[in-house]
Amino acid sequence: MGGVVKTAVISGGGGGLGRALAAQLQAQGWFCALLDLPGGFGDLTNSDSQSLHACDVTDAAQVGHVCDDIRATRPSVDLVIYNAGVTLIAPFADTDANAHRRVFDINYWGAVILVAALLPDVRAARGTHLAITSVAGFAPLKHRSAYAASKHAMTGFFASLRGEEADHGVRTVLAAPSFVNTNPGAAFDAQGMGRPGAATDGIDQMTPEQAAQIILTGVRKGRDFIPVGRVAGLAWWVNRLAPSLYERQMLKSIAGESS
Repeated sequence: MGGVVKTAVISGGGGGLGRALAAQLQAQGWFCALLDLPGGFGDLTNSDSQSLHACDVTDAAQVGHVCDDIRATRPSVDLVIYNAGVTLIAPFADTDANAHRRVFDINYWGAVILVAALLPDVRAARGTHLAITSVAGFAPLKHRSAYAASKHAMTGFFASLRGEEADHGVRTVLAAPSFVNTNPGAAFDAQGMGRPGAATDGIDQMTPEQAAQIILTGVRKGRDFIPVGRVAGLAWWVNRLAPSLYERQMLKSIAGESS
């Protein structure tokens, strides 16, 4: 007889990286509960290996109802992947304060609200919180002040949560991709806000499938921090060892500027 099928909850589950993570987990025998905005699932459907839940992660009441639905039908919640997010590409001088706040609502508060809703379930399963942050979560990124600030906040939150939840047998993992080509050609609004993976100034971009494989391999190997991609790994070390060099050279490369 087979064991109990483990369950992963994935916010932003209808998008490129969320889909790729779900597909690879399902191939390993997991059940995935996918959260995304209404209309965000595309051609995905409910099946024996996944359930779709329309949900705005910034709305605590909606998140609570969805989590109630998941725990009513699943024996455990073993992994939660905090993947929902948006980017905002614009100089700070041109950034509207409400747009800046909205980036935090989605990227930071959306994750915090979901953590709060599922904390007892993950503890009961002695499971894992997996936060999808970014290179911008530990280093500056030109023309992305709001995005970088939200990802720095997310990094600080989950790194701190790790120490609190370890006593409950819970792992907390941060994965920091560089440029994942998740939404090529996607439109940005008038304030510069859009879905991640649509930027045209990225370098060394990888596919969602490549990123998902690196992330899940890192989780399986017990890593607490997973740089995702060559640029992410290089940025991590250069920013730690020589922050001024990172700002002079790496940011120019990311922005596509000449030295």
